[in-house]
Amino acid sequence: MNLKSAAAIAAIALLIAVLTLHRLGAGDVCTGNEAVEGVFVQQMVEHGHLLFPVENGIVPMYKPPLFHWTAVAIDRLAGIRKVTAANLRIPSALYAIAGAVLTMLFAFEFLGIDAAVLAGLALAGSYQYVSQGRYGRVDMTLCFFESLALFAFLWWMPRDAASSGPAARFESSLPALYLMAVAIGLGVLAKGPVGAILPGVSILIFMFAERRGRQILTMLDPGAIILGAAIASSWYLACYFGGRFAFLNRQLDTENVGRFFGSLGTMAPWYYLKPLLLNSAPLSLIVPVAAVYALLTPLLTRRRPDSASPPGRSRDALGSAGEDDRSLTPSDSARARAAVRLFAIFYFATVTFLSIAAYKRRSYLLPVWPAAAVMLAWWIVTVPLLAWRRAATWAFAALCAGLVAFNFVYIPRMEVRACRDDSFRPAAEEIARVVAPADPLYVYGFQEEIAPLLFYLDRDAPVLQGSLGDAPPGFIIVPAHVWETHQRDALDLEPVLTSDHGNRRLVLLKRGKSYACRN
Repeated sequence: MNLKSAAAIAAIALLIAVLTLHRLGAGDVCTGNEAVEGVFVQQMVEHGHLLFPVENGIVPMYKPPLFHWTAVAIDRLAGIRKVTAANLRIPSALYAIAGAVLTMLFAFEFLGIDAAVLAGLALAGSYQYVSQGRYGRVDMTLCFFESLALFAFLWWMPRDAASSGPAARFESSLPALYLMAVAIGLGVLAKGPVGAILPGVSILIFMFAERRGRQILTMLDPGAIILGAAIASSWYLACYFGGRFAFLNRQLDTENVGRFFGSLGTMAPWYYLKPLLLNSAPLSLIVPVAAVYALLTPLLTRRRPDSASPPGRSRDALGSAGEDDRSLTPSDSARARAAVRLFAIFYFATVTFLSIAAYKRRSYLLPVWPAAAVMLAWWIVTVPLLAWRRAATWAFAALCAGLVAFNFVYIPRMEVRACRDDSFRPAAEEIARVVAPADPLYVYGFQEEIAPLLFYLDRDAPVLQGSLGDAPPGFIIVPAHVWETHQRDALDLEPVLTSDHGNRRLVLLKRGKSYACRN
């Protein structure tokens, strides 16, 4: 890689860093999905519960802890001891940046600098990729390691599809095989078995489709298998031998078996049609076309030198000649063709697999974006006729530039606006001025996920059941409408604070003379 190519990749990486880090903590944590992870990160960072954190004292963590451990590592390195909206989201931002760099480096090796630049711009222009890179959830962590697993497999893959046995072992890269094993293991630690299932199934389908079935035996290196399995099973074994069966039941049974085999209910299989096509329009509208083309059309990746270039050299996407921007050999073309076919298989396998699940979320589609970015870049730099190729490249780059500007302006504003009326932060700050850390605090009557409230209270507040009049001594947080309905049944409860912010109208009640209000 020459200096100009390295500078182009670094510039796009910096662009994605700006997109993901700009005003990262401006919006409050107000959705249950993000706040739940925030509560678990608080338990790890602030209380040292690194293996088995629980929400509100009783609810076990339902995702494996790689995202949370990453947050802990970052906070420890930075000397941070309190979790905020910003440092809750930092791991996702860093994984997004690293994923973009990884994608561009892969595209550069297999398709050249033109494709590397366009793949990076596609990720920067993807609304879903940027917005999820600013969200404190496990999805971007899974996205990074699933992409790494696919890339590592392609780095490992023998160039000759017909080779097998010792010849295939000699042609393949053993370090890349171990990297793939590590990536799959960490993918499982990011979100569960899906981190191994989706890349694994896609690779197997690809191997048979490409008539590489005999090379599967070459992949079965005992050391790589043991390493990947050890990483993937580490937290689950800790739960088992530590007697934390509630964690295992929630992660494996509820989150996986129940979600995919119907015990949690079912949803329409076409649910993903709209988010699939519109999650990052217009780019997401083009991705299925590129994927189908990759599956059905032979890949013509040999780039012809531009007529204005010196003999033997070609120009990159921005029109500047580069020392390492060469025409691809037939062997390189075959590798590039194989790569985008694998990515197309992964794209369709992911959509098909997740369409079976209950309680679908559009963010589940996030892991397809690095592979999709490479497919889009390939489609732009290889499919148009030579006379139109440069125009298509510039048009695609201009489209991405417009989407980048939109993402930079709109996403942070949207995050702030979405939580303006739904944040529990102002109410939690008022409650904290009244309730001492040692005072008992409870919640009653909430019909929604209370993790956003717990995150800003930064403490447990057990949920009371039964009659409000039977509440124990201490403070109780209730929605205002619940208090209006039940106050006749709890005449000995005294309102000490009414907090009214946006849609959050809460009443803080007190029972017992020993708890004095603080100003």
